[in-house]
Amino acid sequence: MEIDRAGLAEFLRRRRGSLQPDDVGLPRGQRRRTSGLRREEVAALCHMSTDYYARLERERGPHPSEQMIASIAQGLHLSLDERDHLFRLAGHHPPARGADSEHVSPGLLRIFDRLHDTPAEIVTELGETLRQTPLGIALSGDLTAYSGPARSLGYRWFTDPATRQLYAPSEHAFLARMFVSGLRAVFTARGRGSRAAQYVDLLLAESAEFRQLWQEHEIGLRPNETKHFVHPEVGALELTCQTLLDPEQSHLLLVYTAIPGSESYEKLRLLSVLGPQVLG
Repeated sequence: MEIDRAGLAEFLRRRRGSLQPDDVGLPRGQRRRTSGLRREEVAALCHMSTDYYARLERERGPHPSEQMIASIAQGLHLSLDERDHLFRLAGHHPPARGADSEHVSPGLLRIFDRLHDTPAEIVTELGETLRQTPLGIALSGDLTAYSGPARSLGYRWFTDPATRQLYAPSEHAFLARMFVSGLRAVFTARGRGSRAAQYVDLLLAESAEFRQLWQEHEIGLRPNETKHFVHPEVGALELTCQTLLDPEQSHLLLVYTAIPGSESYEKLRLLSVLGPQVLG
């Protein structure tokens, strides 16, 4: 496929012009002259330089990679149809839809963008964190920094002992069973060629604990609504986890809250002051 530079530039300009700062979780600020987002705002949302993005809108610059186009699609809060259109304009075949897709839907992002003062994250069905709020990073560290199988919390649970330090020891046994149960459900639904199957094979080879629990063939274990964390700076935290599911993409929005006035509530307020650098 060949890049359609004129079509790509026009589509980017129109999408940028149709978005307001509130749509993407940005402050409006004062003396705003442009009707939509500024180029520098879109560039920041897409994790690229303003110059690179501006050249795309001006039908110039290098042929953008698939990774770059995926980042632009997410930064502009595109729907799946819009994302696929953007990929074709850029001369690439669109990525697969469904469970293996990491493109977060605009609706889920709009909710997420309004949770800046709350610990929250968007995860895949395999526990791979795609987005975190600043307070979410302060609570559990930057989980988006992992690569390969280690992106999955369930995989790290059985291969990296440090993963368990954030959770109360009294819950470790149940969490291990729950991760195995959840992975089995995804593996059964997605089949042998899936990423879930890859994780199963790796864990069977790497973890004796996983092998033992896998043989139990438990299914249907659900996370407890109340989570007990052990944070290295503020200590024990009792948080309620609310979950919102995007069924089309199999993504989950997890939001953690504490009872107002409780000790955990005050500790979350302290974490908001300490900031993401605590576990960065």
